[in-house]
Amino acid sequence: MTSFSALLDAIRAAGNTYHADIPEDWLQGRTSFGGLTAALCVAAAERALPDLPPLRSAQFTFVGSAGGVVEMTPRLLRRGKSSVFAAVELHAQGLLATHAILSFGAARESKYSYRGRPMPKAPLPGTTAAFFRSGKPKFTQHFEAFAAGGQKLVSSAETPEIVLWLRHRDPSGMTSLPGLIALGDTPPAAAYTMLSAPVPASSITWSVEIIDAAAALRAPSDAWYLHRSAGEDVREGYSVQDMALWAQDGTLIMLARQTVAIFG
Repeated sequence: MTSFSALLDAIRAAGNTYHADIPEDWLQGRTSFGGLTAALCVAAAERALPDLPPLRSAQFTFVGSAGGVVEMTPRLLRRGKSSVFAAVELHAQGLLATHAILSFGAARESKYSYRGRPMPKAPLPGTTAAFFRSGKPKFTQHFEAFAAGGQKLVSSAETPEIVLWLRHRDPSGMTSLPGLIALGDTPPAAAYTMLSAPVPASSITWSVEIIDAAAALRAPSDAWYLHRSAGEDVREGYSVQDMALWAQDGTLIMLARQTVAIFG
């Protein structure tokens, strides 16, 4: 298998375009899973734009399939005193596959502080059943996961929710911002718990708010992260879900929303 860090290290530049190879072991069916293409967009922006402040927000639209050789083209939209806005297009086989809008912003002094998303109680990682046991989709081989709450997949659940402990198998996977992005999109759609039989599903959009990337990047390389995804509205072949990621000490790392197509 190609490790996450090896995949990122192999990104090569050609003018304003960056090339990467997505091998078969990173695929979800015929395409890369969205977290990887999102991570490649962030990695290309980091290489193209010097002196970026922390990433605060990102919006990804998954337009088409991505696999094999892909090309990322970052574009600076605006650079201010404390913020940078960039767009990245990822193409595969000459066709647009992922479009990203990235918002970076330096920290500011503020007298206001509020934390409104506490980490839910969960059993310790390793004390429950492993979640990724079949090796399918292929990309799940690169992650470790233990069930930590919610419902079982394809269990006709009435309430769509998945809670997992997650980490990269590659010890270097969480030493970079792209690694954090990839981890945040690893679980299947929460609506998959509602199914009575497996059907294809595909992410359409993913909106990410980075709360404390620094806490994740300074954590030990074998640290675990608790991920919760919950469907908020499932109908007409689409699921809208809320997502959150915490460090094991309870620090909120990421919030996200996602629209997923359910083909069944």
